[in-house]
Amino acid sequence: DSLSAFEMMNRLSVEMSTTYMPGTRDPLADPHAVYVLMELTSPRAGDDMRRALEAVLEKAFEDELLGDAAFAESQGQTDDFWRIRESIPEAQGHAGGSIKSDVAVPVSSVADLLKRLDVAVAAVVPGCRPVAFGHIGDGNIHYNVSQPAAMDHDAFMERWHDLTDAINDIVFDFGGSFSAEHGIGQLKRKELTRYRSAVEVDLMRTLKKAIDPKGIMNPGKVL
Repeated sequence: DSLSAFEMMNRLSVEMSTTYMPGTRDPLADPHAVYVLMELTSPRAGDDMRRALEAVLEKAFEDELLGDAAFAESQGQTDDFWRIRESIPEAQGHAGGSIKSDVAVPVSSVADLLKRLDVAVAAVVPGCRPVAFGHIGDGNIHYNVSQPAAMDHDAFMERWHDLTDAINDIVFDFGGSFSAEHGIGQLKRKELTRYRSAVEVDLMRTLKKAIDPKGIMNPGKVL
C-alpha cells in the first residue's frame, strides 16, 4: 500500500476556497483548525484500502488526534476534495494582496513551525491572514499571508520583505529551506546569500561557470 498524497490545509485556506470558488464546500460538518487530504493507492488487487484507513483513523480518534473525517465515495467526490486544495492560490487572489512563501522543514517540525510563523507574521502586520497549505508528507508548506481586510493593498505589499524575512528566519532556525519546490528565480536571490554561506554560494558560481561559461542559460536568474 502507498500514500500517494498527503496534503494539509489550515482553516483559512479552506475558507478561501469555499468562499470564493464555485463548486467548493467544507466536507466536514463543523469547522476545524487544520485539514488533511489523504489519497491512498495499492498495486495489489483486492486490497481493502478503506478498512485499513478506518483502522488508522479510529486509533487517531481514540488518541484525540483527529476531530472528524470524510471519505470520498465516488470519483466525483474525490474531485470535489481536490478542488478545495487546488483552488486555494486562485481563491487567495480574490481576498486582496498576498505575500507568498514556499518553505520546507523536517516533517516532525511542521506543527511547531506553523505556530511560530502565525505569531511572527501577526507581530509584523497585525490582522494579516496566514494561509498555510501544502505537501505535509515531505515538510513542504506554502505559507502565504493575505492582507488584513481593512488594509490598503499597496501598503501591505510594501511589507513583503518584512514578512518574508520574519518567515525565513524562523524556517532557518528549524534547519529548513526558504525555497522548497519553486526554486530561487529572481525573487529569492537576496535570500540565497543571506541563508547560505559564502563557500556554498561560491561553489554554485563555480558550477554555473563550468556548465554555462558564456552565461546564456537562463541569464539573470539565481546567480
